[in-house]
Amino acid sequence: MTIRALAIETSGSIGSVALAQDGKTLLDDTFPHGLQHAARIIPAIDGLCKKLNWTSADLNEIYVSAGPGSFTGLRIGITLAKTLAMVTGAKLVAVPSVRVLAENAPPEAKNVLIVLDAKRDQIFTAVFTRTADGWTELHPAQLSSVTEMLAKSPRPLHLLGEGIPYHKKFIPTDDPEIRIAEESRWRPQARTVATLGWNLARAKNFIDPVALKPIYIRRPEAEEKLDGP
Repeated sequence: MTIRALAIETSGSIGSVALAQDGKTLLDDTFPHGLQHAARIIPAIDGLCKKLNWTSADLNEIYVSAGPGSFTGLRIGITLAKTLAMVTGAKLVAVPSVRVLAENAPPEAKNVLIVLDAKRDQIFTAVFTRTADGWTELHPAQLSSVTEMLAKSPRPLHLLGEGIPYHKKFIPTDDPEIRIAEESRWRPQARTVATLGWNLARAKNFIDPVALKPIYIRRPEAEEKLDGP
């Protein structure tokens, strides 16, 4: 049976969607961050489907980047994925956004520290180490600081993620074992979500659309301010 899938990535500053068949990405598209995710994501998916003569009813599986990342972006992506899965009957897979980012590491990287800005000198982060089977999670997704994560991460270590510019003051510049990956590798992509989602789906790691929630790690800042200290 041919498996046609939609991959959704809205955790970063640039959103993207991709269509894949039997684990191979056929087409993808990108769009801006923020509320424009909501305005652009449906036309982007529709445009890709038209190029392949697909309709939403042709989708067998949906893979969505589930966080951590942009609160607004994640809400939009997750809501769309849940809605499409319920309407079409497509099976749903949640792909951790930090795992998507780990795939962006350069070929020579042995260990990777994800750096996503969480404000207040904190980061959403995770650490991965390369093994014979690919990237293995060493420290799971969590709220921490660059200083704390550097202290417990193995070397050599590559840092990547869109939070790097906000936390550069905490990254040593005189340690050759700590390297910042080039900026082109900082953004998660739907193509990668498609690949990881395909592998998770083959392992039967599906989730009920009703049960799917974004991986926020902590509540949005607006809610925390509303509750006060």
